[in-house]
Amino acid sequence: MTAPSSLESPVPAAAGRPRILLLGGGFVGLLTARHLLKQLKPGEAQVVVVDPRPYMTYAPFLPEVAGGSIESRHVVVSLRQALKGADVVTGTVTGMDPARKVAFVQPQEGEQVEISYDQVVVGLGAVSRTFPIPGLMEQAIGFKSVEEATACRDHILDRLDAAAVMTDPAAKARALTFVFVGGGYAGIEAMAELEDLVRASVKDHSGISQDEVKFIVVEALGRILPEVGPEMSLWSLHQLRERGIDIRLDTQLKSIEGGHAVLSDGTEFDTDTVVWTAGIKSNPVLANTGLPLDKLGRLTVRADLRVAGEDGVVEGAWGAGDACAVPDLTKEPGQFCAPNAQHAVRESKVLAANLVATLRGEGLTEYRHKYIGTVASFGIGKGVANTFGVKVKGFPAWVMHRAYHLYAMPTLDRKVRIALGWAASGMGVTRDMVAIGRQARPREDFVAAGAKPPAPRPVGDPAPSKS
Repeated sequence: MTAPSSLESPVPAAAGRPRILLLGGGFVGLLTARHLLKQLKPGEAQVVVVDPRPYMTYAPFLPEVAGGSIESRHVVVSLRQALKGADVVTGTVTGMDPARKVAFVQPQEGEQVEISYDQVVVGLGAVSRTFPIPGLMEQAIGFKSVEEATACRDHILDRLDAAAVMTDPAAKARALTFVFVGGGYAGIEAMAELEDLVRASVKDHSGISQDEVKFIVVEALGRILPEVGPEMSLWSLHQLRERGIDIRLDTQLKSIEGGHAVLSDGTEFDTDTVVWTAGIKSNPVLANTGLPLDKLGRLTVRADLRVAGEDGVVEGAWGAGDACAVPDLTKEPGQFCAPNAQHAVRESKVLAANLVATLRGEGLTEYRHKYIGTVASFGIGKGVANTFGVKVKGFPAWVMHRAYHLYAMPTLDRKVRIALGWAASGMGVTRDMVAIGRQARPREDFVAAGAKPPAPRPVGDPAPSKS
C-alpha cells in the first residue's frame, strides 16, 4: 500500500530492541500487551499500543451501564495505567505497508505518522454492521461503545421526562416507543436492561402509565439469542414477551425516515428512539493493510495466530479477536472461533506466548479452546445461561452472569469499583435513574446565562413570526 505523506514516528526508537506494535487497544491489544510485559525480560523488546481511545472498554458490561447498574467509568480501563512499561499512541490506524513493516496512524491532531515494527499484532476488532435503510444514519444510535451506551440511557430517560408533561397523545406515544433492531446477544441484553430501567423509572412519573410504554424488537431471523441454543432461546422469547416486550421475528426495518418506522410486516409507527444492534462486521480499515483477508473481510490467520494467505505466512504479522478468522481446532476443519470476548481473552494469552517464543527462537503453540457457553442478563435478577451444556434460568443465571464478567473484567481496580457499586446499591436491587443528558452540551447553560430571556406569552398564543 502507498500511504499519503507521513511524518516520523511519535514513538522513540529503542536501540537494539525489537518493536512489537499492537494495533487496537481492546481485549486483544490490552491483554496481549499485559502478558508481554509480564513475560519479556528487561530490555528484550519494546511494546507499543495504538488506539483512537486511551482506554479499553469491557463491552459485556455496556448493557448494565445503560441500565444504570454500573457507573460508565468503571467499565473502561486506562491503557497507560494498565500498561506500565509500554508506549501508548492515541490515534487511528489508517493502513499498513507489510513490505516496509510500517503502520500508518492518524493522531487526533496533526498529520499522519508512520510507526515501524518488527512484529505487529492486528487486533482492530469489529464495527457495527449497517444497511442502506432510509433514515437509519440520521435516526439510529449504535451500542458498541461506552459513549453510545451512556447516550442511550440518557436519551431514553430524557424521553420519559418529556413525555410526562406532553398533552399531545401522538407526540407522547412517539416519545414512549423504543425500538431495538437486532435480537442477538448484545441487542437483547441492551433492550432488557433498558426496559427494566424504564419500568422502574415510570413509577416515579405521575404523568406516565406503564401501559403507555412500548418496547419493540425487530429481528430478521426466526429466533432471538441464537448463542444460547434453541431451547433457551425459546424460553427467553416467552419470558420477554410476558414482560410486554413486542418482539417481531422474521421482520426487517425497511425505513425510519423522520422517525417514522416502516417494518417489513406492514406495521408503521413513529418513534424518537432507534437502537441499532443488528450484528457486526470486520473493521473496514483492514482493506488498507495489504494483509490477506477472507470473503467476509476478516484477517486470515493460522491456529498459531500468524497472519497467512495463499502465499504463506506474512513475516512479522499476527492477528486475533473479532477482526480475524481464527480456526477453531475444537470443531471440524473450516470452522472459526466466534467473535466474542471469551475467545479474544484466551487468544491474547497464546498470542503473547508465541510472540515471546518467536523472539527467543522457540516453538509456537496453536490456539485451542472449547467454547464454554454463554450467560446473558435480562435486567436485575433475571437471566439465562448455557454453559458446558448446563441450562440455567432466572436469578441463578443472573448471578452467574455477574460473577463471570466480574472475574473477566481486567484490572483489580475496576473489579473492586464494580463490586463496591453493586454492594452500595443493595447487591443490585436498585438502579441509578438520573440522566445527565446535558453533558453532551456542556456550554448550553453558560450560553443561555448570557442571552436575553424571551418574553413570556400566554398559553395558546401563537409563536411570534420570524419574518
